[in-house]
Amino acid sequence: MAEAPQGSIHGEALEALLHERRSFPPTPAFVAQANAQQSIYTDAADPVEWWSQEARTLEWATPWTTPLEWDLPFAKWFVGGRLNASVNCVDRHVTAGRGSRVAIHWIGEPEDDRRTITYNDLLAMVCQAANALTELGVRSGDRVAIYMPMIPETVVAMLACARLGAAHSVIFGGFSAEALSDRIQDADIRFVITADGGYRRGAPSALKAHVDEALKLCPEVHRTLVVRRTGQDVEWQEGRDVWWHDAVESQPTTHDPEYFDAEQPLYIMYTSGTTAKPKGILHTTGGYLTHVSTTYRYVFDLKPETDVVWTAADIGWVTGHSYIVYGPLANGATEVIYEGVPDAGGRDRWWRIVEEFKVSILYTAPTTIRTLMKWGEELPAAHDLSSLRLLGSVGEPINPEAWMWYREHIGGTRCPIVDTWWQTETGGIMITPLPGITAAKPGAAMRPFPGISVDVVDNDGRSVGNGEGGFLVITEPWPGMTRGIWGDPQRFKDTYWSRFPGAYFAGDGAKRDEDGDLWLLGRVDDVMNVSGHRLSTAEVEHAIVGHPDVAEAAVVGASDETTGQAVVAFVTLKQSAELGGGDEAPLVKAIRDVVAQSIGPFAKPRQIILTPELPKTRSGKIMRRLLRDVAEHRELGDVTTLTDPAVVNLIDEMMAVHGADED
Repeated sequence: MAEAPQGSIHGEALEALLHERRSFPPTPAFVAQANAQQSIYTDAADPVEWWSQEARTLEWATPWTTPLEWDLPFAKWFVGGRLNASVNCVDRHVTAGRGSRVAIHWIGEPEDDRRTITYNDLLAMVCQAANALTELGVRSGDRVAIYMPMIPETVVAMLACARLGAAHSVIFGGFSAEALSDRIQDADIRFVITADGGYRRGAPSALKAHVDEALKLCPEVHRTLVVRRTGQDVEWQEGRDVWWHDAVESQPTTHDPEYFDAEQPLYIMYTSGTTAKPKGILHTTGGYLTHVSTTYRYVFDLKPETDVVWTAADIGWVTGHSYIVYGPLANGATEVIYEGVPDAGGRDRWWRIVEEFKVSILYTAPTTIRTLMKWGEELPAAHDLSSLRLLGSVGEPINPEAWMWYREHIGGTRCPIVDTWWQTETGGIMITPLPGITAAKPGAAMRPFPGISVDVVDNDGRSVGNGEGGFLVITEPWPGMTRGIWGDPQRFKDTYWSRFPGAYFAGDGAKRDEDGDLWLLGRVDDVMNVSGHRLSTAEVEHAIVGHPDVAEAAVVGASDETTGQAVVAFVTLKQSAELGGGDEAPLVKAIRDVVAQSIGPFAKPRQIILTPELPKTRSGKIMRRLLRDVAEHRELGDVTTLTDPAVVNLIDEMMAVHGADED
């Protein structure tokens, strides 16, 4: 078996790290220049007043009369106020004399595909798009579907919709035609913006073809605006389909915006349910924009004059909405937007981007961090990453091993790490360290953001003490909160507000450590009951990744006649891992022993499947639902959102042939 990479944390060292609750305080140099000061938590003791102060950093055409109307579970923030999200993200920076600042460094997957867009450029593009959409019949109150690759026109389309008061519904480009039609019908959408296709893993992928198929079931859609991205042949329906370059690029570069009520719908984002139809999560304008602009400024310690920021996510998910589009642009940031996968053009592609554009703030998912970690630290070590000054994590709890690798090999031990917890429904970050104020612990989300009230409760809704775990709830309204599920207020109440009366139940488990700091345990439906022991899948995954040869693990519970449920682990190895003559058994045994040592013998996986990849969405999330299907030998569910749908079929075959059962 190969030795652990230099500087990695694993085995007994990892256990010692967690046992000591080791924390990393901010450096004095960072503290001296941080946006957030120690007083921020006491300043936010009156959350409504504090959020009102933060809202005043935006440009309002009409001030609000009432900061909050709360009719549980429905909130209205900044009642009576009028603003325009597009103006706040673009126009006001140009008016303030910052038009020559770069807004977007766009990098396509093909190596030579680059565009630099200033705020002046972005304003002209958004105005042209708004004029074109108006000419094509889009009006305030309409809903517009956006089914696009990661290109600048996607951002422009979102901002143009916001400028007109039309709610956009960005539908992730990996969704199937059926999923697309379901969402179009649910929101009664009449207008679609798409592209001929995009680039993925070195080849053009189709988008317009999926739209054509979806619209066979959506006769109410009367216009489709199409960006030419790849040049591939597409079907064309005269009278419905319009090329972007024909409709948009000839329009005037000025547009007089209208100002809308703070509760004007800004966007609908669909989240998948396991059995029920997808939920259309509604976000409105004033509160949401306040939340994401404020959290971006403080959590990432943004210095818009000097920082180059990169949220490595897809705009089709909420991270892209909040921290690629609205949060950074509302603050006048300069950002990198990258179209492709991390290894397009080589596994050091990310580090070449960081080096070339001098990225200072990097925000990505733990699954991506673990993939980069698997490829080896020699890749980032070959590039100058000294421009980085802050790192962020989003999407799921990060295991301590990946946290430490991120800190050491990407951040050079000098960069604070903000491990953030939030959801599509919350709109923006809810729990996080604040750089310059709070220390960071590997794997801990630490404490609520100022103005946010959360608790960890037991089955009866009683707050638990330090050292105990339970259910994560939010106890007071916040500006970025969803205003409901589109067209289904009862489902909104039943889904989020019925488990613990008076509180929003996030669906996640959490624990407080002995210091009172928060650790997220993942979805409560990711809890296994093994011989009467309740085990978090995240807890077992953390233990497995503590083995020096393991890069990433996903754990699910499978039915077992003896124990009720059994642990099944899907494991990918680091590049440096070696198997003795191809024999998996010694390594599988060693991984089981790590789990037994870290948690207890009862937690040892019944099966460990060594697989080269795990099934992931393009936003980097592991699709554990599909792994549960594999573990239970069920027919596989929908795989259309996966980066590589073939991966899950390979795992299914490997489990059938090579599944290693415990003796």
